[in-house]
Amino acid sequence: MKKCFGYIRVSTKKQGDGASLDAQKEAIVEFAKRNDIIITKWYAEQKTAAKRGRPQFVAMIKALRQGKAQGVVMHKIDRSARNFFDWAKIGQLSDAGIDIHFAVESLDFRSRGGRLAANVQMAVAEDYIRNLKEEIRKGQIGRLKNGYYPFTAPLGYLDNGKGKLKTPDPKRAKLVQTLFELYATGTYSIRTLRTEMIRRGLTNRDGRPPANNLIERILGNPFYTGIISISATGQTYEGKHKPLISASLFKRVQEVKFGKRGKKFTRHNHIYRGLFQCAGCMRSMIPELQKGHVYYRCHRIDCPSNIIREDDIEKAVVDELRKLRLGPAEIEQLTHAVTAWAEEKYGGKGNQLTLQCELEKVDQRIENLTDALIDKHIEPDAYHKRHQALLIEKRELEEKVENLRDLQSAGDNVQRFLELVKSLAEYYQTVSPDEKREFVEYTVSNRTVKNKKVELEPSEWLIPVQNVTSVMDGALTPPNCRRVPDLQPCQIEALVVAAYSEEAKRFGAICRKYDKKFKRHEQSSEQ
Repeated sequence: MKKCFGYIRVSTKKQGDGASLDAQKEAIVEFAKRNDIIITKWYAEQKTAAKRGRPQFVAMIKALRQGKAQGVVMHKIDRSARNFFDWAKIGQLSDAGIDIHFAVESLDFRSRGGRLAANVQMAVAEDYIRNLKEEIRKGQIGRLKNGYYPFTAPLGYLDNGKGKLKTPDPKRAKLVQTLFELYATGTYSIRTLRTEMIRRGLTNRDGRPPANNLIERILGNPFYTGIISISATGQTYEGKHKPLISASLFKRVQEVKFGKRGKKFTRHNHIYRGLFQCAGCMRSMIPELQKGHVYYRCHRIDCPSNIIREDDIEKAVVDELRKLRLGPAEIEQLTHAVTAWAEEKYGGKGNQLTLQCELEKVDQRIENLTDALIDKHIEPDAYHKRHQALLIEKRELEEKVENLRDLQSAGDNVQRFLELVKSLAEYYQTVSPDEKREFVEYTVSNRTVKNKKVELEPSEWLIPVQNVTSVMDGALTPPNCRRVPDLQPCQIEALVVAAYSEEAKRFGAICRKYDKKFKRHEQSSEQ
């Protein structure tokens, strides 16, 4: 009896779990019985034949060339190969005297007519794959143009089946948002950001810690803003899925990523590492642990006296945050002032119409850019980059339109904002060292040390609150409540802008995480 190998193949593992492999094997066994052949070894593949490099196919070819069998029996021609490179290898085996058999196709591979018929069938099989790829590609482009992402969802989103939108992953969406927010501060490298996110519980789809390259891919993917970008072609589309981050946050991350904003590296576990600078040389103060206390010092030889304890820095931060505190009556008065201002300024639709006009202009620029590509006035690579930038600009304008609609309830939003600000010092005193660092990054800026004294001021988004409190300082009325004087419209507007800023939204989300801890602290203080 002639000794031959048996080769069976399906395109996917899912098919392999069914009856397809068994059906092929049964047909080959029947063929072997009729033709006095014994199958000495089976090679089972679960990969497409359209691509080269199938491991089982390669191993079988090698074994046949080594003379370990006299031939091979395969189910059909399209099970053997669907690309001409692998088909040429099968032809070379036949030319070397190795028998090639197909169980369900009656042709003599060694005869001229049989070989020609097999070649024609192979060409048909290869054309079928090529056409199938083209149809799949057309379907994918159609879905992309309709705002659907036909590939595996990025980390932070879930797949919901074909033809359905990706939805935020309840377990990872918030962590991915935090990933962007932390990196945008400029105080993390990819490596230290990975360590921090692992500590917070971020994992990949397999439940393992994310790799550095995964973190980098996430930070560069505009999908999280609602824009689909296909890296293989450079094309971009407007997605219909829910964004996890704002377009402005994504732009800040790209600025940090490409060096347009200074990036710091966290190397120590001290709270204020890299956050405070020497006022004389503007270099970072270096933390050192000495006799149980942490000291921050300038390491310049000509600046030996510029040293301060971590405790003194913390006290300065708390004192600065307490300056922003407002009483309940003051917050109520400011809320009424903001409500009246918003009704007068935004009662009409002028600003909304202005933004709508800007949106229309962006749409027109996108259309003109497309015409330039069609007329070959612009290279595809330049088109794709500009198209993505315009889509992000459009997303920013759409966010502004949404914020403008929200201004109808500006008073309530400012009230929530002021309630948050008045408790900043208390929040800061109740959180962990790592969380204190996050507070300092968001709430105070221009952090310097001069002659052993801390100099700092509120972050830009808190300056409108500082301006209001400074105006109110001289307006005390019984019973010890500061009266809100008539504020200038620009001061009220600045307060509203601060309340609606991305920084305020992100910081509000951060504080909500600490609510339980803060309430426990309040209860223990009252007792």
